[in-house]
Amino acid sequence: MKSYLSSSIKQFQYYKDLGDKTISQLSFEELQKEFVDDSNSIALIVKHLAGNMLSRWTNFLNEDGEKEWRQRDQEFINTFSSKDELIDLWNKGWNCLFDAINPLVEDNLNTIIYIRNQGHTVTEAINRQMMHYAYHVGQIVFLGKLIKGNNWKSLSIPKGKSKDYNKDKFQKEKGRRHFTEDL
Repeated sequence: MKSYLSSSIKQFQYYKDLGDKTISQLSFEELQKEFVDDSNSIALIVKHLAGNMLSRWTNFLNEDGEKEWRQRDQEFINTFSSKDELIDLWNKGWNCLFDAINPLVEDNLNTIIYIRNQGHTVTEAINRQMMHYAYHVGQIVFLGKLIKGNNWKSLSIPKGKSKDYNKDKFQKEKGRRHFTEDL
């Protein structure tokens, strides 16, 4: 279970890094681009993720994860005035998550916490939120790639480069390591 916690933290960091690397490639105007009416821009996805993180992870062992102060519907209204403001909120949400899970120990994992009065073990809550964040970070990356087109800097193995990537990996000695350590 100790490896579960450290692996979860690394996975969350990986998803944050994907978002960071996408956001860094885009202008403030590009972050606000909506492809069709009533779709979500990257800015809105960031606002939603941060709102979710702040609600779920603030005092998460003692309070319901859906806080009374959360205004979820407002997360889908763009109120950002700058890219810096967007990045600050993005980091505030992630910092809240990491501040909540970094101190956890194995004994915490079966503790029951609540999200909208539904009981979850801490393990289940971590898994639920990780999948939610991966879903939205995937949207952020996909939208970023659509926006940048040929100017996109790949965040994984670029098309046509799998053989080179695998050759590099197989030249290294076998060993136990997390896949994010080589990124």
